[in-house]
Amino acid sequence: MRLPVAIVGGGLAGIAAAIRLVDAGERVVLLESRKKLGGRATSFVDPRTGETLDNCQHVLMGSCTNLLDLYDRLGVLSSVQWHPRVWWANPPREPDVMMPRWLPAPGHFSLSFLRMKFLGVADKRSIARAMWRLIRLGAEGRSQWRGRSFGEFLNETNQTVAARELFWDPIVTSACNVPCDRTDAFHAMYVFQQGFLQDSWSPVMGLSSVPLVSLYDPAEEILRAGGGELRLGVSALALAFDGRRVTGVVTDEGMIESSSVIAAVPPDRLVRLCSPTMRAADGRLAHLDEIQFSPILGVHMFFDQEIMRTPHLVLPGRATHWLFNKGVDSQGRSHIHAVISAADAWMELDESEIVSRVMNDVHWALPHTRGLDPVGFRTVKEKRATFACIPGIDDLRPPAVRDGIRGGIDNLFLAGDWCDTGWPATMEGAVRSGYLAADGIFASIGSTKSGGLIPNVQPSGLARLLGL
Repeated sequence: MRLPVAIVGGGLAGIAAAIRLVDAGERVVLLESRKKLGGRATSFVDPRTGETLDNCQHVLMGSCTNLLDLYDRLGVLSSVQWHPRVWWANPPREPDVMMPRWLPAPGHFSLSFLRMKFLGVADKRSIARAMWRLIRLGAEGRSQWRGRSFGEFLNETNQTVAARELFWDPIVTSACNVPCDRTDAFHAMYVFQQGFLQDSWSPVMGLSSVPLVSLYDPAEEILRAGGGELRLGVSALALAFDGRRVTGVVTDEGMIESSSVIAAVPPDRLVRLCSPTMRAADGRLAHLDEIQFSPILGVHMFFDQEIMRTPHLVLPGRATHWLFNKGVDSQGRSHIHAVISAADAWMELDESEIVSRVMNDVHWALPHTRGLDPVGFRTVKEKRATFACIPGIDDLRPPAVRDGIRGGIDNLFLAGDWCDTGWPATMEGAVRSGYLAADGIFASIGSTKSGGLIPNVQPSGLARLLGL
């Protein structure tokens, strides 16, 4: 019997690879050092209250075709609630609403965008000018911006100060986890071309109605039913390498021999698993320690009364980027989850100072809450939440499968949102990398079971005609 495939890391990339392999009849051993699956996109039990809280609010879009495929394989699509409307705070007025209307893409947001009051006429004109440029650039023009900052693009299209601070920065910082002036233009452009402009379904936002960790509960049964194995609480110490191939994984419970290994851990963790000999033998491993990271801060706040009626709220121009309405917890408290992306300046603050600053933004966005304080709170700092999507990052991101440029060890496959998937650091990118790694294994053993990536949502006819 052929040895199993060992997958190190039970985040979305590792789960995706494991499910794809098991569905095709391959034996898998999935290793995760923690006692739960999901990696950074998971939940924890708050010891103060016993409530299950998400590490951070993770969002999917209609354009996330491979993530949706994984959720379908796990049987949890019914736990996703879809939100075509996006609310933007504009106090003291009611929030502005952006949503697709009846016009064909890329004009589907035009009507609601024109009605948004937090932007002036000059701001809207500058944004429309940049959007038209993005449409006309298409994929080929986007590629020519690789390695330059999105801030340069905003300068070239003469964006107003308000347009940058109130529109471009909230979207780009949330999607790429670095501000516009530091974001690689290629990836910021991809967010707008693929996620906003090409069709009316891609920008629809999906939120899990259950704790994130619950989405992965079916994975263990699927693995075992397919002859695989899930080992939680098992730490990988090293990848065993005989000078030509990876022969298995050394763990704190002993050696696990394998036919192939998928390393689905962050790049800094992978460096520690690989010997200098391995790194010299595989060009994909050469620059892992040069990949920079960017933090995200999540703040769970609980109130003894309802303070927010919309399911979410963008806070343009504020240090807090989003508020998410998580409903009522088991104690009858209203649960609001605030999210700050690119949160470098927040990492050294203590919890009380963080909550004070976030509440200032809450009072601004929701004026009726002034004088109201949360009855409970919990901050979650993810200091290495995502790779920093800065200019030049794609030169460092390795492919999941060895190639003719960087070479590689035949039976070592990489997975994680930091791999070269064409996407910024997202759940979709993580799943794509897992699927690519699984397909690499199929190709290495001559299997015809490779399913490939799930195709992107296709642009509307008008969007294609205009250049997208």
